[in-house]
Amino acid sequence: MTQPDAPALAPVLTQDGRPLKASLSRALRREKLRAFLLIAPLLAFVLLTFAAPIVDMLLRSVDNTIVPETLPRTVVVLADWDPKAEELPGEAAYVAIVEDLREAVANKTHTRLGTRLNYEQSGFSSLMRKSGRAVEKIQGPDVKGQLIAADAAWGDPVIWQTLKLYSGSTTKGYFLAALDAKQTVEGVEMLPEGERIYLMLFGRTLLMSIVITLACVVIGYPVAFLLAQLPMRTSNLLMILVLLPFWTSLLVRTSAWKVLLQQQGVINDLLVWIGLLSDDGRLVMMNNATGTIIAMTHILLPFMILPLYSVMKTISPSYMRAARSLGANDWTAFWRVYFPQSVPGIGAGAVLVFILAIGYYITPELVGGTSGIFISNRIAYHISSSLNWGLAAALGALLLVAVLILFYVYDKVVGIDNVKLG
Repeated sequence: MTQPDAPALAPVLTQDGRPLKASLSRALRREKLRAFLLIAPLLAFVLLTFAAPIVDMLLRSVDNTIVPETLPRTVVVLADWDPKAEELPGEAAYVAIVEDLREAVANKTHTRLGTRLNYEQSGFSSLMRKSGRAVEKIQGPDVKGQLIAADAAWGDPVIWQTLKLYSGSTTKGYFLAALDAKQTVEGVEMLPEGERIYLMLFGRTLLMSIVITLACVVIGYPVAFLLAQLPMRTSNLLMILVLLPFWTSLLVRTSAWKVLLQQQGVINDLLVWIGLLSDDGRLVMMNNATGTIIAMTHILLPFMILPLYSVMKTISPSYMRAARSLGANDWTAFWRVYFPQSVPGIGAGAVLVFILAIGYYITPELVGGTSGIFISNRIAYHISSSLNWGLAAALGALLLVAVLILFYVYDKVVGIDNVKLG
């Protein structure tokens, strides 16, 4: 005997007769939309001021559209030319370059083209300016001979090889230059030893940023520990001294260190006065790495103390008392009980100080000299002085990649989840 089918359960309805499940989904969508609208201004601000500049930087680091847009005919003709042959291209290439340059002169873009190619091969800037004045006079047959007569550089295969190598709309030339290398007809080659500066600057920047971070940990930890152990009234008064540098201009603080660190400055005068140094043996602490480390450690020290202090204030004193009551001495109780709980504060302060240090350029520029500047100083130079924005973007992109790699290593070794601000 078969059992009758169980009756289907009727959907639960709301008071207005709608299915409860649909009403809950609709309410959830409204809440999500309301939450999104609340964060939309912040999201737009972050996209405009953070994400968009990074994307623009990455695009500039590979952009080479100025060449194919200014020399479209020449690019097409050179597509079939072998730059390894060490022979000049045929008459068609010279006819194409003359026609392209005439249009470029009319549009006033030939100087921009010369500036771009001059980054890859010295002499292109003057070549484009001079050729821009000469192309209007070139007429009739033997365009090749007339152009070479106007400027002998057009008879150099290196000029045409450079045009061939950098005829695409994108280029890796900026990144190669940022890595002290260059593109040749034979492939990628490293620059001569005496011309390699960027890899050295990257290494110096990372090394000195780590040294500054460690110095801030060594100096800031005892200060934060003292502030956390003192009564609230006393620690608040001392905290004013920690926060005081934030109320002083960065330029003023850096200039003050120039006065203190120079050979005729306050520190050397004091050491000579107390007899530790002779007047002829004054320390050289300016325009070198020593000055940069000292000044930046002082400037970034509050960024280490504040996270440490906020974490240490959450550590109950009863933990140390319990450890001592179980037979541990003061050092063992500190090292085995207190210090592990303060490690998240060290991680937060170290990350904050390192990120700020690796991108600093004002302080190294003023007190670092030739041996204390960072890669950020070269980025600032190419943006404001040489106007080589492509190379500056490539350097910035490589610096960003280096920081992301270090973050990945830090997360694997320490764990980013263990970093907290109290």
